[in-house]
Amino acid sequence: MAYSEKFQRLADAAMAQVIGVPPEQVDEWIKQGGVALDIRDKEEHDADHLAGSLHVSRGKLEMNIEGVIPDLHARVLCYCNANNRGALSANTLRQMGYVNACYLAGGLKGYRIWSSPKTSLK
Repeated sequence: MAYSEKFQRLADAAMAQVIGVPPEQVDEWIKQGGVALDIRDKEEHDADHLAGSLHVSRGKLEMNIEGVIPDLHARVLCYCNANNRGALSANTLRQMGYVNACYLAGGLKGYRIWSSPKTSLK
């Protein structure tokens, strides 16, 4: 998807400010108490999401997050389909005082590619 230059600059700046968790570390990250937060729209979440993830759409994140995750020290993994909205959301949470907010590098698509059964070449 082609994004506007201004949007991409904002997303790139957010990615430079927060940690991106690689797909291969997500399962262990969640097992160790991390909270996966799907910030995509409801329709996207309903179609597919990480098992056990919470959902707060990006458009309502600032208004609703404290009711969903009140602990400012919670390990929060924001994710979208790729990187941009996840990174923007994690950066916003950091600005709100969530000191351990990060994003899923590569988003749900990257995670699904990594976690899909590997085919062997014969």
